[in-house]
Amino acid sequence: MNEPPENGVADDTEAANELVTPGMRLLNLQTKHRALDVQIEELHGFPYQNQILLQRLKKEKLRLKDAITRLKDDMIPDLNA
Repeated sequence: MNEPPENGVADDTEAANELVTPGMRLLNLQTKHRALDVQIEELHGFPYQNQILLQRLKKEKLRLKDAITRLKDDMIPDLNA
């Protein structure tokens, strides 16, 4: 029997055992992508922005966009099969 922990906080192992659906993963990636977009826009508002950080954020945003595109492609059934 699985009893709740005494401190009310779930164990990391329980969270790791949860099934993450492709839809949940897609939503998570899109949320991170939007958050990076906001962060990049905020950096553009400063006259002396950190160019290295800005470049890293943009690369991460592109990586997330690619992952989102791949996941969407995997979720759509292949009609030619």
